[in-house]
Amino acid sequence: MPNQPIQFLIGVDIGGTFTDIVVVDQISGKQFNGKILTTPINPSEAVLSGVKEILARHKIDPKKCRIIHGTTLVANALIERKGVKTALLTTKGFKDVLEIGREWRYDLFALDLEMPSPIVQRNLRFEVSERLNFQGKIIKKLDEKELIKVAKEIKKSDVETLAIVFLHSFKNATHEKLAKKIIQKHVPGLNICLSSTVSPEIGEYERTSTCVANAYVQPIFKKYVNLLAKGIKKIGIENDLFLMLSDGGIVHEKIAVEYPIRLVQSGPAGGAQAATLYGKIQKISDVLCFDMGGTTAKACLIENGKPNRTTIFEVARVFRFSKGSGLPLQVPVVDMIEIGAGGGSIARIDEMGLIQVGPESSSSYPGPACYDLGGKLPTVTDSDLILGYIDPDNFLGGDMKLMKENAEKAIKDYIAKPMGISVLDAAWAIHEVVTENMSQAATIHALEKGRKIEKFCMIPIGGAGPVHACSMMAKMNINKMISPSNAGVASAIGMIASPNAFELVQADMQNLDDLNFIKLKRKFNLLKKEGEKSLLKTGTKLNKINISNSLLMRYIGQGYEVEVPINNKCLNSNNIKNISIEFERVYRDLFGRIEKMPLEIISLRTIATSISSQPIIKHEKINSSIIHKNSKKRKAYFGGKTFLDTPVFQRNNLPKNFKKNGPLIIEERESTLIIPPYFNLKMDSTGNLLITKESRNEK
Repeated sequence: MPNQPIQFLIGVDIGGTFTDIVVVDQISGKQFNGKILTTPINPSEAVLSGVKEILARHKIDPKKCRIIHGTTLVANALIERKGVKTALLTTKGFKDVLEIGREWRYDLFALDLEMPSPIVQRNLRFEVSERLNFQGKIIKKLDEKELIKVAKEIKKSDVETLAIVFLHSFKNATHEKLAKKIIQKHVPGLNICLSSTVSPEIGEYERTSTCVANAYVQPIFKKYVNLLAKGIKKIGIENDLFLMLSDGGIVHEKIAVEYPIRLVQSGPAGGAQAATLYGKIQKISDVLCFDMGGTTAKACLIENGKPNRTTIFEVARVFRFSKGSGLPLQVPVVDMIEIGAGGGSIARIDEMGLIQVGPESSSSYPGPACYDLGGKLPTVTDSDLILGYIDPDNFLGGDMKLMKENAEKAIKDYIAKPMGISVLDAAWAIHEVVTENMSQAATIHALEKGRKIEKFCMIPIGGAGPVHACSMMAKMNINKMISPSNAGVASAIGMIASPNAFELVQADMQNLDDLNFIKLKRKFNLLKKEGEKSLLKTGTKLNKINISNSLLMRYIGQGYEVEVPINNKCLNSNNIKNISIEFERVYRDLFGRIEKMPLEIISLRTIATSISSQPIIKHEKINSSIIHKNSKKRKAYFGGKTFLDTPVFQRNNLPKNFKKNGPLIIEERESTLIIPPYFNLKMDSTGNLLITKESRNEK
């Protein structure tokens, strides 16, 4: 529990290349930013050194600070298979569910189809006799004698963690809890995760995959959080550590370590929250959040002022964007598509002689060739430097000098010379390939949801997002973009602006016609109490907690569900028709039609959210002086025959009502905004930059 008054909120986002730090004074609204290279072996080193430095530089009392943290540790551990040795205990006859999956091919015609390999090896999957039916009724009691023998085998296997997943345990956790108790007695110190706690929902494959993944990363995540928590105490921050979940909520460290799988998308979720905030400032409800950092790029749709959410997410896809080629996780997340396309993404020539970019990344070490830290391979950042988009002497405000000659050599040796083209043409090709890849990914993401990408307003964030955003606008036929200040550290800002929140779910499969409202209200009340309990740990007062309920529903016979909000009025009406009407409203909005079919309920969801009335981030003051007549220029390339003399402006020196047509470059410490020809820019009253695309016919 927090033990000191909190004046300063610190958002920390660890990316694959950079660690972003933002400090906001809740009284004055002042904001202080920091961006340093991530320390991949021990990510907490960059966090602690960066926080310590920024607090010292601005003379901030650490006792008045709280850290809200997002991390890629969980996602990276799953992608790179760097978790701990894990075992699975399941109902007899179901040990192979991780390999059988859904028996669904993401590519029907691929003869050498590659599926994600199970986290748990077959020799570490154990079975025990027990059985529940789909209603949770015990058909066969847990064989305790058999379980003791299994426990001895588990002990001999020298595993660090165990996932227990019994059939239909989401309806009755008795056997899972008993099995945990017995195994702990015979294998003391073993980390154990229960599917009935981690993912109490239908879907044996998804529930097993989720519980196993949680068990796989939990020991290393606990170690990391404990190390970080001790570290922040040493630098004088006495308030507890808080972490961002993948659905955009903030939780106490003790809750986070129980459900590390819920942090698989914590960093990107912060970016989506920031884009939502920027959209609200502009009174724009439909936004495409494009987040491009040093290692990956993410695209997320924000509709009606809220990021799209989902409860099924795939991590570590083995084949580009293909659904079904990754590990399924049954957790609440901000719905987005992620590809290996960042500033550090490595460019290469494939077997067909074509340029490919990513998903491999140079990361923070050895980094792009221009970092001069040992990297030799060409990257997107190297190409951006060659094209004139980045100032080698003013990268990160001059704190990091870039070596242009290193970038030229890398692109020449690995791309230009083998293809028989110039270094400039090679750099431009890298830029075009990565931009096309990201545009396709965002477009596909929108189409999968039945949305037209061109209808959205684009908000680019991340260090590399504003560099490539206008090129993407042209490819996706998007006409409007908002470029907020401090875009390079937007995910950290989103963490600060996010509420304390925790989602709970309970499977409750039944026909809507059979619904008992008394039982339904009782179940929602239990979820409410659990949600309130979780938020009280964050220091949130009971009268500052908002509860929202929903039902996961579908037409009987369908394989996919939709989330239907259920307010108190609907819940207290005791009228099934009201729920049916709300389902039809949601379904029609998603699919453009409704069916004449009976409905069924799959599960109940409750979200507990803190209510905050205090504005956290204030708009920066706009400089009223006129300085744009004396801007410097830099040669930049936008295709065609030659470089263009391009005006360069420092964002914090832009005057009020600033307007200018491209080409131009807007620089700030953490990112650079590139405005090509045929794009117009103007500043609004809040300091945000509005970019629109001209019709080429107008010129």
